Amino acid sequence: MEKRVKYIRVSTMEQNIERQVSGDTEVLIDKCSGSIPFAERKSGSKLLKRAEEGELNCVEVHSIDRLGRNTIDIMQTIQELTKLGVNVISEKEGLSTLINGKENPTSKIIINILATLSEFELNMIKERQKEGIAKAKAKGVYSANGGTKEKESIEVFLNKAKNKKCLRELKNGNSIRRSASISGVSNMTAQKVKRYWEQMEK
Repeated sequence: MEKRVKYIRVSTMEQNIERQVSGDTEVLIDKCSGSIPFAERKSGSKLLKRAEEGELNCVEVHSIDRLGRNTIDIMQTIQELTKLGVNVISEKEGLSTLINGKENPTSKIIINILATLSEFELNMIKERQKEGIAKAKAKGVYSANGGTKEKESIEVFLNKAKNKKCLRELKNGNSIRRSASISGVSNMTAQKVKRYWEQMEK
């Protein structure tokens, strides 16, 4: 008797999973980062435990990259399930790891290649991100908390109404704290105004 479950891993709570759910098959869902090893995911560990206890013999996934954080993790997960007599069916790739209870050698080769390509693609994305950040930093437009942002010039900063007022108070001999209070800016902003003013005076 077939004991089948569908395993789904999505990266966020908002991600739509309807396209991955079909029929009356039981569904196990992990809403987590793909960087987390399969065995450490809540539903992933539950699935492995049920497989060990003989409570299932077939696992459906949308794609094999749902089964791990990298090539090694994916292959270890599949090998563990195969050893327990669980057939892994990947819908996107059209693969089954077992045929009549025996390991499918063709599927094993293809899955290894696909897992490697998936990891290679992820590494390429990370490499492009690093290159993009390096270029942005070189241009002085990188913002760590939100992508890229044009660097504000000293002139633009000092010409803001409150900052201009703060500068005037500093020039009148007032302290940073008093200048900040009069102009309605923070002490930190007042310190920055003073620093920029001193740079322009050099």
